Amino acid sequence: MSNVQDQTLGRRARLRAQTTAEIKAIGLKHLAEGGPDALSLRAIARDMGMSGSAIYSYFETRDALINALINDIYTSLLDQVEAARDAVPPDDIAGRILAWGQSLRAWSLANPEGFRLIYGDPVAGYHAPDNGPAPEAAKRACLGLTELVATAWPYAKTTQSRTDHQWSDFSSALVSTVREEFPDLPPVALALALRVWGRMHGLISLEVYGHLRLQTGDPAKLHRAEMLDLITSLNLEAD
Repeated sequence: MSNVQDQTLGRRARLRAQTTAEIKAIGLKHLAEGGPDALSLRAIARDMGMSGSAIYSYFETRDALINALINDIYTSLLDQVEAARDAVPPDDIAGRILAWGQSLRAWSLANPEGFRLIYGDPVAGYHAPDNGPAPEAAKRACLGLTELVATAWPYAKTTQSRTDHQWSDFSSALVSTVREEFPDLPPVALALALRVWGRMHGLISLEVYGHLRLQTGDPAKLHRAEMLDLITSLNLEAD
């Protein structure tokens, strides 16, 4: 009897996982077609031929679905940029920074709706959890960028004499996360990591939202130039 029960539970778990994956896939389709405000559990249920009440046994609220989508999208992004970084030898610090930045752009252009969901448009009526919709992914991104700066810091610190930051300039949660992983890194280096993040994302955001379309026919060249200038500002050289 226990084997039959185990098999039944196994089938149920597989069916639930498949249905959950289908709900998220259709949610991403709606997101691509109509933007963040197009996400609706009832609309997804209609597409699946599921009753409006049944879908709530998978996601109790639209916010829960949005949280799951953000986590999946964010994780997909990090898998790609980390793979690009790790394809470059650890001693090629400039190359790893460039690989992260260019992979970030490639992913963002291939997944503009995902980029907008993570970094751009607020979803009307959505309330994120207190610790964010994807805390582990956000921590992973933070530590990944900070690690790039930490490895560059012995070279970059000579260019940061004009900046003055204290740990009190940053959120306690961010400080705790960074100091646990990089105990020797000073607060000015954390500020630099945030600035690197801003420079990596700035032109990408303009491109995703269509603001570069009339200004340049080669945004890839512009972004690469920005990344190379960023690397030079860290007192590094890219091949």
